Amino acid sequence: MSSNQFDPRSHEESASDSEEELPLSQFFPYIRCGLCCGFLIDATTITECLHTFCKSCIVKYFFSSNRCPTCSVLVHQTQPLYNIRPDRQLQDIVYKMVPFLEESENEQMCNFYRERGLEVPKTVAVPPSGPAVLKRQRKESLPQPVFTVPPELDVSLLLDFVGAEKGISNYKPLERRYIRVSGDATIRHVELFIRRKMELSSACQVDVVCGDHLLDHCQSLKDVQNSVGQDALEDGLLVLHFGLVLPSQSST
Repeated sequence: MSSNQFDPRSHEESASDSEEELPLSQFFPYIRCGLCCGFLIDATTITECLHTFCKSCIVKYFFSSNRCPTCSVLVHQTQPLYNIRPDRQLQDIVYKMVPFLEESENEQMCNFYRERGLEVPKTVAVPPSGPAVLKRQRKESLPQPVFTVPPELDVSLLLDFVGAEKGISNYKPLERRYIRVSGDATIRHVELFIRRKMELSSACQVDVVCGDHLLDHCQSLKDVQNSVGQDALEDGLLVLHFGLVLPSQSST
């Protein structure tokens, strides 16, 4: 008889060793501001194109421009600040991925108020004093080697491209068909994502369908999932079919 026997402990160790460790730098394009090149602070997203910047950076930028600094889309003809929104979920992700960033930012804000003899707002967390406490916090805040998906991203999407109307060309294939997003995101956000990834022209219209229902831009993914029900799901994924069409010309 062979003396070779299966050792479950060695199998678990080899499986653990084979886990891919993702360096933080791999996520820099998604968690750094395109204006200051630092990690996002008070992440703020332009609703027209979904590009995100630090709040202070994009507000200052809009003093002299009304276009997105990344893609140059017109944000608003006269008041670009009307079309920006805080992205708290992304900011939470940044704080989870970058150790000590939130503590450092809170400490700077506290020092700002104290140096001017002002009361620190209750919304600003006062950093704990004492090296022992700080050392323990840093030890507990060490990043995990593998990034885990935050619970806020509670809807998994499968984007199924069904084709383009005759006359539409020069678009890129959608490489990321599977995405995970917040249920509060709307069909408009999905359309903007598709437009950005496929580099679609403004003359092209994106129709999004779930089951037999043509979806409206203002519908949230959570509402779509609840209204269509299990018919919209495939292996736990919310399936959205989309096609590219030319806008209908109104008769004169």
